[in-house]
Amino acid sequence: MVSTESESIGVPLPRAFYDQPTLAVARSLLGKTLARRTADGVTAGIIVETEGYIAAVDPSAHAYRGRTARNATMFGPAGHAYVYFTYGMHYCLNVVTEAEGVAAAVLIRAIQPRVGIDLMRSRRGERIYHYDLARGPGRLCAAMGLTTADNGTDLLGDSLWISETHGWPAEIPSIAVTSRIGISQAIDWPWRFMLAGNPYVSATGARAPRRLH
Repeated sequence: MVSTESESIGVPLPRAFYDQPTLAVARSLLGKTLARRTADGVTAGIIVETEGYIAAVDPSAHAYRGRTARNATMFGPAGHAYVYFTYGMHYCLNVVTEAEGVAAAVLIRAIQPRVGIDLMRSRRGERIYHYDLARGPGRLCAAMGLTTADNGTDLLGDSLWISETHGWPAEIPSIAVTSRIGISQAIDWPWRFMLAGNPYVSATGARAPRRLH
């Protein structure tokens, strides 16, 4: 069970939410709240941008060439955090999807900060502009204090979880889909989802964005 403070943000989504096709989860995560608890306090924000990765068919997925110590979490079970270190400087947060044994995950690329903004700024820099606190996967992890020590964390716990967003419309008004960014293979696949026009999205320069609705 999560604490009263956690419940004020929202209770964790059920395991079944993550045990679905990866691209469906990537889309459905938009508008949900990502929350993180540490000894320093709670930070949370609305997910505004995601990308899907499915190792069975995707050469850009970490597990495309098979299971390793680094990518083992990606094989499930669903509803756990897959956190990795990249470029010698950034951590990236993914949520594991689909049935156990299927290496698939959704990268959380950006959030719109709502809770613990002062704490995020203390981690990122006092002069960091509000829009830039968690705009991009590396910034997001820095703002929320996430590292590879959090790899494998159960998203149904009380230290890292995703919930419905209080006061958010049941139907997301406009979602855009584009090709993924920051990769060198399968670069044209439209597996990146975002809230169209949201200023907290990490980048808008990908090819041929189109609205889903």
